Amino acid sequence: MPQSYIERILRSRVYDVARETPLEIAQRLSKRLDNRLFLKREDLQPVFSFKLRGAYNKIAALSVEEKAKGVIAASAGNHAQGVAMSANKLGIRALIVMPMTTPEIKVDAVRSYGARTVLFGDSYDEAYEHSMQLAVERGMTFIHPFDDADVIAGQGTIGMEILRQHTGPPDAIFIPVGGGGLIAGIGAYVKFVFPQVKIIGVEPEDAPTLQRALATNRRVVLKQVGIFADGVAVRQIGKESFRVAREVVDEVILVGTDEICAAIKDVFDDTRTVAEPAGALSVAGVKRYVAREGVKGQSLVAIESGANINFDRLRHVAERAELGERREALLAVEIPEEPGSFLNFCRALGRRSITEFNYRYANAEDAHVFAGVELSKGGQEREALVSHLQQKGYKVFDLTDNETAKLHIRYMVGGHSPSVQAESLYRFQFPERPGALLSFLSELGKRWNISLFHYRNHGAAYGRVLMGIQISAKEKHKFHQFLAEQGYPCEEETDNIAYRLFACGGSCDYEQSK
Repeated sequence: MPQSYIERILRSRVYDVARETPLEIAQRLSKRLDNRLFLKREDLQPVFSFKLRGAYNKIAALSVEEKAKGVIAASAGNHAQGVAMSANKLGIRALIVMPMTTPEIKVDAVRSYGARTVLFGDSYDEAYEHSMQLAVERGMTFIHPFDDADVIAGQGTIGMEILRQHTGPPDAIFIPVGGGGLIAGIGAYVKFVFPQVKIIGVEPEDAPTLQRALATNRRVVLKQVGIFADGVAVRQIGKESFRVAREVVDEVILVGTDEICAAIKDVFDDTRTVAEPAGALSVAGVKRYVAREGVKGQSLVAIESGANINFDRLRHVAERAELGERREALLAVEIPEEPGSFLNFCRALGRRSITEFNYRYANAEDAHVFAGVELSKGGQEREALVSHLQQKGYKVFDLTDNETAKLHIRYMVGGHSPSVQAESLYRFQFPERPGALLSFLSELGKRWNISLFHYRNHGAAYGRVLMGIQISAKEKHKFHQFLAEQGYPCEEETDNIAYRLFACGGSCDYEQSK
C-alpha cells in the first residue's frame, strides 16, 4: 500500500545533497490558461534534475560492504548524474552504462563527477541489460533509476515539499512519466495526505508506458519508444512503481513532440530557463488538460523535472514550438506560372508574417509554393486562411500536421529546372516585419519573372532571401539599380558552386564554373 511509503519518504536523506526546490507560479502561462499554474523547479537541483533525490537515498542506505564494492547504474543521463554525484559525495566508485543516443552534455556531466562511463546500445533497455551483466561480473550494487523502494521514496520528497509550499491542497499535480518512480513517490505521499488531489501522469505519444499498463491492468513492453524526450524513453513501467501508480494515479495524458516543444518555450517565457523535453512534459499535459476540461481558476502544479538539453537541439525545439502552439501554418499552394502571380498570391496572404517561402519554377502552366505563415489565433485562423485562399481560386494543401513535410520536404523544395533560361541568383536580406515581403514584391512588380524563391526566418532580425530571376544581360543593370533603390544588402550568387550543382536552371553551364 502507498501508506507504507510515508515513513520512507519522511526518513529520506536526500537533503545531504539535494535542495528543496521552489514552487513558482508561471505568471504568463497562468494568465493564458486562466488557471494558477505552479512549476516545481527540479531543474534547479545541482545536477539539473530530480533524479539526484532517489539515487542518493538509495546509495546512502547501502551497507558498508556494498559501498566498498561500488555501484553501477544504467541511465539516459539524469539518473546517471544523480548516481555519479551521490557516489562522489559518499566516496564510492561508480560505473554508469549509458545508451549511445544519450546527449553529450549528460555524458560529460557524469564524467565530471568522477564516474566511469560505458556507452552501450540504442536505448535504455539495452544499456540496462548490459549493466546488469557487468554488475554480476564485478560484484557491484545496481542502482535502479525507478524500480526501487528507496529510489521511489527519494523522489516522493517532492510531493512532501509541494504540500508544504502550496497554500492548501492543489487541484491537480502533473508529473512526467518514464519508468514511474517519480509519479509513484509523489502520488503515494500526496494521496495519503490529500486523497482529493488529482495525480495526472504525462507521457509522449510515442512512449505510453504507464498509459498502456493502466489500460490493460498489467505491465506491457512497448516494441519501440521515441527518443526525443530521452529522459522518459522507457519501454516498460517498473514493477514496484506500477504497483504503487495503479493505486494513486488518476489518469495519464499523452502529448506530441510539437506540444512538448511549445511547452519548452512556455517554460522559457516564464522562467528564462530551458527545460529538457522530458522536463517540459508536465506543462504540455497541463495545457492539454485545460483545453479538454475547460477548467478555470484551479491551482495546477507541473513538475519541471530537468534541464539537461543539448544546445544544438534548441534549433529543432524553436522551430517546432510554433507548430505545437498552432502558431504556424504550413501550406502548399498551386499558383499560375505567369508574371505577377507570385505577387498576387502574397497579396492574398495579406500582411501576415511569413516564416518560410519556397518556390521553384516547374513548368509553363502552374507552380507550387511551400509557405509557412505565422498565426495569432491557432487552428481557427488556419482554417479561415485556407478557406480564404480557396475562395481566391487557389488550390491549397494544408501540410501543418504532415510529419514528412515538417521534417523533410520543407528543406527539399527546389532543385534544377531545365526549362528556366537566363536565370541569375541573388542573396539578400531585409528587416523582418509584417508585410516586408509583400512590400518588396510589390516594388518588384511585373517587370521580371521570379523563377526561384526561398525565404526563411525564425526569430532573426532580418529575413534572408535567395531569389532566382529570369533576366537578360541587357536588363541586369536596371535590376541592380532597382535593388540599390530598395536599400537591401545584396550579393549575386549566380556563380556559386552549390547553386550550380543543385539548383540552377537550364542555362547553367557547370563546366564553365569549375
